[in-house]
Amino acid sequence: MIPQKLKNLFLLSILLFIVHGLEEYFTGFYNTDSHVQFVFAYFAQMAPLQATFLMFQIMLWLLLIVSYLLIRGERWQLWLLLIPGIIFIYELHHFYKALTIGGYYPGLVTALLFPIVGYLYWREWLKLAKLTV
Repeated sequence: MIPQKLKNLFLLSILLFIVHGLEEYFTGFYNTDSHVQFVFAYFAQMAPLQATFLMFQIMLWLLLIVSYLLIRGERWQLWLLLIPGIIFIYELHHFYKALTIGGYYPGLVTALLFPIVGYLYWREWLKLAKLTV
């Protein structure tokens, strides 16, 4: 069973990712970040409705896959909880980009919380992984 502390950290992560995504959106992250431009270049060449429809389909497929894995049991739940942990590490790129340009980089303010929440999250995830794997 997933411990309550890890569930709470996951919930906190959801809120943090939402606030972070809003900061990135309102500060134009999508116009400046090379990762965004690389990942979404294919969509940029499409008509807006076509890109929106395809993105919706992909998100639906992912939702269905994740839902299936969740109903498979606790072991899969543990492995799915690894994904936010990896994202916590990835989000450190905001610090690198800010240092590179010598100032604010879109998303930096909320990214300041990722190392703290990420550390607590990883600590709980690793405790659980030792018990289950």
